[in-house]
Amino acid sequence: MNCILAQIRCRPGKSYAVANEICLREIQSELYSTSGPFDLLLKLYVPSSEDIGKFVNDRILDIDGIERTVTTLMFKAFRNNKPNGGNMKLKSFLIAASLATAIAGAASAEGVKVGMITTLSGGGAGLGIDVRDGFMLAVAQSGRNDIEVVIEDDQRKPDIAVQLADKMIQSEKVDVLTGIIWSNLAIAVVPAAVAQGKFYLSPNAGPSALAGKGCHQNYFNVAWQNDNLSEAGGAYLSDEGFTSPFLLAPNYPAGHDMLTGFKSFHKGEPVNEVYTKLGQTDYAAEIAQIRASGADSVFFFLPGGMGISFLKQYADSGVDIPVFGPAFSFDQGILQAVGAAALGVKNTSQWSKDLENETNAAFVESFQAKYGRLPSLYASQGFDTANLLISALAVADVSDADAFRAALEAADFASTRGDFAFAANHHPIQDIYVREVIQEGDVFTNKIVGIALSDHSNAYVDQCSM
Repeated sequence: MNCILAQIRCRPGKSYAVANEICLREIQSELYSTSGPFDLLLKLYVPSSEDIGKFVNDRILDIDGIERTVTTLMFKAFRNNKPNGGNMKLKSFLIAASLATAIAGAASAEGVKVGMITTLSGGGAGLGIDVRDGFMLAVAQSGRNDIEVVIEDDQRKPDIAVQLADKMIQSEKVDVLTGIIWSNLAIAVVPAAVAQGKFYLSPNAGPSALAGKGCHQNYFNVAWQNDNLSEAGGAYLSDEGFTSPFLLAPNYPAGHDMLTGFKSFHKGEPVNEVYTKLGQTDYAAEIAQIRASGADSVFFFLPGGMGISFLKQYADSGVDIPVFGPAFSFDQGILQAVGAAALGVKNTSQWSKDLENETNAAFVESFQAKYGRLPSLYASQGFDTANLLISALAVADVSDADAFRAALEAADFASTRGDFAFAANHHPIQDIYVREVIQEGDVFTNKIVGIALSDHSNAYVDQCSM
């Protein structure tokens, strides 16, 4: 058996809940609350046959409320023969020395330190949770114990995201940043981060501002450029003969990118183009506009809780104009809340759980086994982002920026999407599919019904001067 000490830092107000969950799992030898930068000290024994890093990832790091851990492997226990308690003093000294070494050595350990800033509370929490869970699943499956991930909640607020990025770069000394869901937050964080020599791997947000003139050699988007799925939507609606769509999106960078992408590939003329407040939940006014518009279709981008609210209200309104959109309003985490109102709706996506490749099949199965739910688009993007990082670490050290960048550009990893490559501006070249919402038993999900665009890149490559 290997004895280890794990220092655990918890999110505010979560230390007792984390301690209770550890006790319920019956993995601790001793567990204490502590003062200082960490909240809990856990002593446990790991079977010699098990990988310690994987054990910690599988048994501890999936506990909700844990923000960071530092693990110390203990070796020989020294004793003396004095009956006056000298051994206890030595034992106390060894524990204190071990903790000091762990704290001092955390920043100098080999491997990589990743700062994940994502949305874990509020209306968009499901998206960030899925990205986090997909990312951490890949880290756990890698078997590596040299990847440290510091996770923070940006609360979907740009100012909070900027503060967290500054903290991670200046205090936590991270090598790589990732996790941001929302484009306005990415625009606020990424330029300053890469200017300081950090790598940013985006598992979601792909604003045009970072794809064209604002591109950077240390910025990689592993998901898509914002316009992509809507470009596919525009092409699909044209192919299906819809010429007069009503367009709807929230008023923030991704909303504008999405509708720009749609219009660039659609051959008709929109009857209206409406931008709503980000986070809006009441769409009565917009649905009334749609009813009176004379449109032959509705194309909308409303991710997270916004999409749930709109689809439910639209179904209840009795308006029978068909709706379409990118995957963000029809993805796995949303469909269960929307229910039958989404059945039959076509949506565009670069990923689906029924994509036929070995990596995707294994990912869907392992994600469902670990988390008890089907993975979403966001989970697949988190998983691919982590595997891109892991593939680069296999051939280069992050301290050698040029070599590490070249390893990222090679994208030598097995993606859930199958073939994967980067364009010159570090955004994916990939197929984009048409999916249909279906019901499998009690579960609402998607199936692929066609390909909208093959080997598709993005409209901003030529504007990037890397």
